[in-house]
Amino acid sequence: MPELTKLGKYQIRRELGKGAMGIVYEGFDPLIERIVAIKTIRPEQLEPSQAAEILARFKREAQAAGRLNHPNIVAIYEYGEDAGGAPESRISYIAMEFIKGRELRNFFDGNQKFPLKEIERIMGEILDALRHAHEHGVTHRDIKPANVILLDDGRVKVADFGIARIETSELTQAGTILGTPSYMSPEQFLGQPVDGRSDIFSCGVILYQFLTGEKPFTGAVTTIMHKVLKEEPLPPSMLNATLPHTWDAVIKKAIAKNPADRYQTATEFSKAIKAAFASQAAESTVINLAGDATTVNEPALVERTVPNARVDATAAAAPPPRVPAAASAPAVALSASSRTRSNLAVLAGVAGAGVIAAGVVAYMFLPGRDPSVTETAPVAQNSPIVPAAVDRSAAASKPPTPPAPVEASVEPGTMVISALGLVDPKDPKFNGDQAAAQAEARADAKRQLVEKA
Repeated sequence: MPELTKLGKYQIRRELGKGAMGIVYEGFDPLIERIVAIKTIRPEQLEPSQAAEILARFKREAQAAGRLNHPNIVAIYEYGEDAGGAPESRISYIAMEFIKGRELRNFFDGNQKFPLKEIERIMGEILDALRHAHEHGVTHRDIKPANVILLDDGRVKVADFGIARIETSELTQAGTILGTPSYMSPEQFLGQPVDGRSDIFSCGVILYQFLTGEKPFTGAVTTIMHKVLKEEPLPPSMLNATLPHTWDAVIKKAIAKNPADRYQTATEFSKAIKAAFASQAAESTVINLAGDATTVNEPALVERTVPNARVDATAAAAPPPRVPAAASAPAVALSASSRTRSNLAVLAGVAGAGVIAAGVVAYMFLPGRDPSVTETAPVAQNSPIVPAAVDRSAAASKPPTPPAPVEASVEPGTMVISALGLVDPKDPKFNGDQAAAQAEARADAKRQLVEKA
């Protein structure tokens, strides 16, 4: 077969990719001097029993995306058919916007972590694109990381409306199952009519991956189908200890089994994500570097993970002692020799059996511990300590003694389970982001606790 050099008015420059049903080319429109991507299908390469349906779906992609005009949706310029130099080799093609970027799937497959602010932005752009599509009567039906393109400048493009449902179209019949299993809504698995809330379910699955690095529904197709229809996935905060429970509620509503229980519009879902991010930003962990100490201020974490910590009544009544500046806040103090040798993030998690009852969570940067180096344990932020009696004559020459840590009490009969999360902060997937490494260590320890409990 001769090499293809032209389709309609478009000059063919090179092949960009090839699939089972056709080829994607880089083309050039000489009339307006614009580079385009040209997706093609050759009917003679299709199974005769499927050719009519596939061609109709291909044309519907042009109709669906062609009626949309949004900066976060890949633009469709033209649908056409061309003999391609041989009458018996008719080619159907779509000329569309040529973009340079990477599929979100590639980032997920590489276990790349995204800051929460970036997650909020990306999800916001995806949902705004879907808002526009839904308002124009188009349901995508195959929202997944492979159809979300991140451009070189960071912007989002939603692509591939090939199985989209158009409200005025009769091409999609009830009982037809189309989509990608891990991201399909319950109504898609059941072959029921779908609307924009099915796309919201799929976006909820993507958000779950952003927050945890895991898909909520995994396994063989039949296993995924059962989980989507019958089971609830683990809350994100169980897999990522840095997340507040606000995100659990957002995910739960987005991937509800019943469409009526989900966010009813893409805009509503987007607002919920922004609210959850704002809530976490207000309560976020603050990490400060001061002198030779690393100060970790985590009041929310202490309150949640040390529910049984107790303070003696006499201690509560006494005023706190004056302490050196390096120990004036609840802190984990590491010596200079320990910090300079640290290249491995460690998370220690402690939890109770049955229910993760009581524990203390701390993190340290530590490759090879030196037994001679001592560390002070974190102290509950609002827990006053009884000051030791000090002779006034000796006080002028002797610095005050640092406060003793408050130990968490464990009820009799409680079994304590511990887990240690390990990561290498120098791993390229973290891009030098220590916060991402810390979050991964926490998540690793949390997963181990869930398995042991």
